[in-house]
Amino acid sequence: MIKKIVGVIIVGTLFSSCVTSKVYKELESKYANLKRENRRMEDDLAALEKASEADKKALEQLDAQYQKALSERDELQRKYEASVANYENLKNSYDALEKNSSAAIAANSKRNRELLGQLEDKERALAQERTRLDNLQRDLDARSQRIDELEGLIAAKDAKMRALKGAISKALRNFEGKGLTVEERNGKVYISMENKLLFQSGSWAVGSQGRSAVKQLGTVLGENQDIAVLIEGHTDDDPYTGNTQLSGNWDLSTKRATAIVNILLENSAIDPQNLTAAGRGEFAPVASNDTNEGKSKNRRIEVILTPKLDEITKLLNDI
Repeated sequence: MIKKIVGVIIVGTLFSSCVTSKVYKELESKYANLKRENRRMEDDLAALEKASEADKKALEQLDAQYQKALSERDELQRKYEASVANYENLKNSYDALEKNSSAAIAANSKRNRELLGQLEDKERALAQERTRLDNLQRDLDARSQRIDELEGLIAAKDAKMRALKGAISKALRNFEGKGLTVEERNGKVYISMENKLLFQSGSWAVGSQGRSAVKQLGTVLGENQDIAVLIEGHTDDDPYTGNTQLSGNWDLSTKRATAIVNILLENSAIDPQNLTAAGRGEFAPVASNDTNEGKSKNRRIEVILTPKLDEITKLLNDI
């Protein structure tokens, strides 16, 4: 789908044709789908973290059940041992009475048989309890192992995103103070580039300095194939009055996002399937449009890097 969207926008740019209402609506619809997909990925990550917490609680409950079962087993064991001691006492009494009374011998014999029957019942109950405990222990071990693996994967993803943020910050160090920031939030890396670094006013052609920054970013992305990359174009709320090929700020922001995608794709190490371009117009400001400084901050490209969660999702399905 991303290839189709990029293809449509590139063809539109090459032939410099006017953007019709139909095309605009199609772009708007495709952007909405991309936005829902991005939100779905955020929801998936939140759901995965919630599921991890739920599994931890389930593990604690299973452990409590296991401890209770151990206590019950110990109680059965004590009762069993008491019955054995009682049996031994009765057996001794039987031996003594055997010399004195055949009637007493018959009574003791009956009692002994009853005690033996009780002992056999307790032995069977203990055997069943041991089997239940063994099964419970195996289930606890398996769940604990899967939770450990899940926590390890989540920690590895977080560590990878921190390392990625560090690598990008290092690669783009020369552009600090020129309208470029790099930060990590909620397990994602956000690279914000103000338009003064990338574009002339009303243009979607990337300048030499901006091209250099994007290509250096592409070098880092080419070394991280398991990262989803969303490129968002943003504008201030001033109405667009430039090239008649564009219908407004939303169209301009889309073309600017696509221009960044095209530069990234010059790096053959980057998988096009990892890239998504979206235009958001003036509808996601980061500052007030009431001042020139605020407008400058709102005119930007945001590159949002998200880890792919296929391994974590598979492990959760196995729990």
